[in-house]
Amino acid sequence: MAKQFTDEDDALLAELGVEVTAKKAAARTPREERIIAGFEEIQRFVDEHGHAPKHGEDKDIFERLYAVRLDRLRALEECRTLLEPLDHQGLIAGSELAAPAADEDMDDDALLAELGVEADKPDIAELRHVRSSAEKKASEEIASRKRCEDFDRFKPLFEQVQKELDNGMRETRRFERKSEIQSGRFYILGGQKAYVADMEEPFANEHGNIDARLRVIFDNGTESNMLMRSLQKALQQDETGRRIIEPSAGPLFSDERIDGDEASGTIYVLRSKSDLPAVRDNRQVLHKIGVTSGKVERRIANARLDATFLLADVEIVATYELFNINRTKLENLIHRIFDPARLDIEIKDRFGNPVVPREWFLVPRSVIDDAVERIKDGTIATYRYNLGSAALEPVVKA
Repeated sequence: MAKQFTDEDDALLAELGVEVTAKKAAARTPREERIIAGFEEIQRFVDEHGHAPKHGEDKDIFERLYAVRLDRLRALEECRTLLEPLDHQGLIAGSELAAPAADEDMDDDALLAELGVEADKPDIAELRHVRSSAEKKASEEIASRKRCEDFDRFKPLFEQVQKELDNGMRETRRFERKSEIQSGRFYILGGQKAYVADMEEPFANEHGNIDARLRVIFDNGTESNMLMRSLQKALQQDETGRRIIEPSAGPLFSDERIDGDEASGTIYVLRSKSDLPAVRDNRQVLHKIGVTSGKVERRIANARLDATFLLADVEIVATYELFNINRTKLENLIHRIFDPARLDIEIKDRFGNPVVPREWFLVPRSVIDDAVERIKDGTIATYRYNLGSAALEPVVKA
């Protein structure tokens, strides 16, 4: 959009001997507006992913759509002339021209049809109008599924989750953009319950984002070794994508255990190697306390890239394994008990955004050991942390 000059701008330019002539923007046809809108979608994709959309059956359905659309824009002289002044990313200008298709009036519906996708209406500027068949196809293309040979291990888990959904112990919520994928959690994708049975060591992908290879078991007896980011994207794009949560999961510990039960947890205690003054001056008593369902080594593999780990490597001080336990509820309880000793610090993440880590506490290691013993004997909820004495003490009821 052309910049609109104010009267003060005009006066300043006049003093510099520059004439300001109002130039009326040429009216565009609906077809030209649609071409520009489609190109802007491609530009947003490039801004987000750092590369032009590519072809390939292993690519996301929307990336493939953008790739076909870009080929056509490059091939048609009318589109090149219209878009080159807007092409700040070099997608049109100087690019190798694609061979023009037989039908130069092919629209997005036709492009989608070539990709095996059905659209609700001719204009797909808003991708949410793509029907559920596209969502199913996209999720299937994320990774090929195969028969789960040891499904007998997981079938009782799905049955138990369904029972807890029926009696209200669990509920489902929309999978939002900031939702996390974690080992041991259940999700709903394409109408099927999905269980993340394992998560391999995290790594930084080509865009600098943390990713990991997953083993995902589906309730129809199939499994897939998809990437964490792919599962996140599939759940976001699926209008019925849900995460299964436990808002009222009952007691902290459970006496009932089913075959293949993954409801065990590891409490981990970490010490930071950060050179931040607040860390360096309190290193011996500053600990990150968390609970994970997987291996702690995997959890901390990319600590220096994660602001919650203070963007620094960490060392494992201690781990404690517990079984038949609600991990989320346990972690919340531990953090609530040690809240008076929580480290108050704000740091910038790798992109310059402010982050306030919430799992670091100025607590001696001996007190953490004491807390774990209270967890094991089931009395932890009756204790609180006294900051003055640096010790746990019983809660005195009024």
